[in-house]
Amino acid sequence: MVFEKVNSKVVSVDVARAGGVVARKGAMLFYQGDLQFSPHQVPGLGQGGGGGGLIRMATRMMQGEHEATMLAQGHGAVHYGLAGLEVHPIEVVPGAVLTIEMSRLLAHTAGLGSSVVSVNSSGGGGGGGLGGLLRGAAQGMSSGTGFFTTQLQGHGAAVLLGHGGVFEVTVGNHPVVVDPQAFVGTYGNVTTRLSAAIGWRDAVGRGSGEAMQLQCAGQGVVFVQASEEKL
Repeated sequence: MVFEKVNSKVVSVDVARAGGVVARKGAMLFYQGDLQFSPHQVPGLGQGGGGGGLIRMATRMMQGEHEATMLAQGHGAVHYGLAGLEVHPIEVVPGAVLTIEMSRLLAHTAGLGSSVVSVNSSGGGGGGGLGGLLRGAAQGMSSGTGFFTTQLQGHGAAVLLGHGGVFEVTVGNHPVVVDPQAFVGTYGNVTTRLSAAIGWRDAVGRGSGEAMQLQCAGQGVVFVQASEEKL
C-alpha cells in the first residue's frame, strides 16, 4: 500500500516511491526529508474563457467546489490528516475509475489522471455534456451534496475521508441507493444518478424522509461514511 495508515486518522507516504503526492491544502501534518511543496490545480479548472456564458458558469461552479491542493515532490516521508477525520486508503488499478466527492478526497499519487465531472453524470463515460453538468449542479444545490466529484484513473493510490469511518458496499446485480450526505465515492465501473425521492408519502410524514437519493449502478463498490455530516 502506497499510503500507510499510522492510525485511523493519519496516513504516511514515501513521496519518491509514490512519484509525487497531491493533497488537500492544510492536510500536511509533518514531513521528514528533502521535499518541495507547490500549488496544484485539477486540469481544466480556470480555463473557462471563450466558451459562452453557460460554459463560464459551469467553470465557476467547478472552481467553487474544488478544494485547493498542494503537490509534494522530492525524497522523504509526509504524514497527512485533516480535522481528525477517519482516513481510508485505496489502491487504483488501470481500467477502474475512482470517483470521489471533492470534499472527501485527502490525497492521491500524482501519476493518477484527474478530471472533474458532475455528480449526475459521473462514471460510465459521464454523458450529458454541459447540460448534464448544469443539471447536476441544480440537483446538487437542492440535495446539499457537492455539485461535482473528482475522477481518478490510471495506476496509483488515494486516501478518502469520512466522519465515523468509511465502509465499502458492493455494487452488482442490484443498484445501491445512498443518502447524498453520506456518499463518499465509487470505484470500478459504477454510474451515479441523483434523483428526487419526494412523494405523497413524504408529504404526510410516512416516507423515507430523504428528499434526494443517489443511485449507484454497475460493477464495483460505493464508499459510504458512517454519518450524514458534511465535511
